[in-house]
Amino acid sequence: MEFISIKQAMEKGTGQVSIRGWCYRVRNSNKMAFIVLRDSTDIIQCVVEKSKISEDIWNQALKATMECSLEIIGEIKKDERAPTGYEVSVSSLNIVGESDTFPITKDQSPEFLLDQRHLWLRSRKMTAILKVRSAVFQAIRKFFNDKGFYEEHSPIFSPTSCEGGSTLFEVKYFDDIMYLTQSWQLYAEAMISALEKIYTISPCFRAERSKTSRHLSEFWMAETEVAWFKLDDILKNAEDLVAFIVKYVVEHNEEELKFLGQDIEKLKKIKTPFPRLTYTQVLEELKKDGIEIEWGKDLRTVEEDLISKKYEKPIIITNYPKKIMAFYKSRDPENPETALCFDMIAPEGYGEIIGGSERDTDIEEMKKALIEQGEKPEKYEWYFDTRKYGKVPHSGYGLGVERVIAWLCKSDNIKDTIPFPRTMLRKTP
Repeated sequence: MEFISIKQAMEKGTGQVSIRGWCYRVRNSNKMAFIVLRDSTDIIQCVVEKSKISEDIWNQALKATMECSLEIIGEIKKDERAPTGYEVSVSSLNIVGESDTFPITKDQSPEFLLDQRHLWLRSRKMTAILKVRSAVFQAIRKFFNDKGFYEEHSPIFSPTSCEGGSTLFEVKYFDDIMYLTQSWQLYAEAMISALEKIYTISPCFRAERSKTSRHLSEFWMAETEVAWFKLDDILKNAEDLVAFIVKYVVEHNEEELKFLGQDIEKLKKIKTPFPRLTYTQVLEELKKDGIEIEWGKDLRTVEEDLISKKYEKPIIITNYPKKIMAFYKSRDPENPETALCFDMIAPEGYGEIIGGSERDTDIEEMKKALIEQGEKPEKYEWYFDTRKYGKVPHSGYGLGVERVIAWLCKSDNIKDTIPFPRTMLRKTP
């Protein structure tokens, strides 16, 4: 018979099925063996009765150990006592790959599980998160493709900084030095003069000396850059994207979200428009809670969390102080001390998920900002050319994919949202 997935077998409900996967759990007696089989779709209990099979098949069943790979043929039927409501009465069993004693048992420490990440990926928790992760990537591409955006890519090796020199990873590049990219943005701003509406999904690298549960040294960003867009236009695009991702994942991954403990009904309420506050208004709100922050200081994680917990939706914070913003963020002509920029903060304390802005088109203003930040403007001459030859208003943002996954999956640590995390303290496996 043709092999089908465990999920397909349970949908069939009755009759003979051929399934294969890995041994999730096993227990034996003198007369029966109970093997819980798992594949990428689900788990199912398989019962081997000694009296109903040949001696060879019985001996095979007794050799089954945790995480050995198996092929099983048998009759499926409903059984409410079984872990997932169905049971297979085994008529044939074949061990494809034996397994040594599996090193992961119950109640292992988070660090041990990270050391064994190559094996812990097989857990039902990680499988569920990785399915949600896949859906998030699908949703991002569908959102932009349906709106007529072009997917483009920029170099991973970059000669300059985009988000500040202190978080650059320096790498040897033949006889020279280059840096791992922090963002595609500078290159994207060159591409919009050809394509106008573009996006990418790409790894980014930040050498932040952070040991928090929210930071990765290598992470994925979905970024977009759009010609002719002002701040209000890009804000609308950003909130539409996030609302679309949530809706898509709820529609396609409800089982995984429930398994991970997510409140589906709460996610269904994530619809646009999102609440919007200026940086100054946030400081006023925090002051009401007894927290005073000097105007001009960036918001810390603790302040973002306090504000986010006042709302059930993501919130958008605009007009941060210009002096603490990246050189390319345009000054607000109506409030010159602030920039035409925004952050989107996820609810429930999951932090910033998007950062974006209207881009500056004033070359001299940008050169001044670069000098103040200790950078050499001459390294950016190619970038300034995008302003010299037919500049247009344009805007863009970057969405931290792992931050969004952490929020949707109710994950305590962002390291669980990516198959093999890289942080300040972790570079293996």
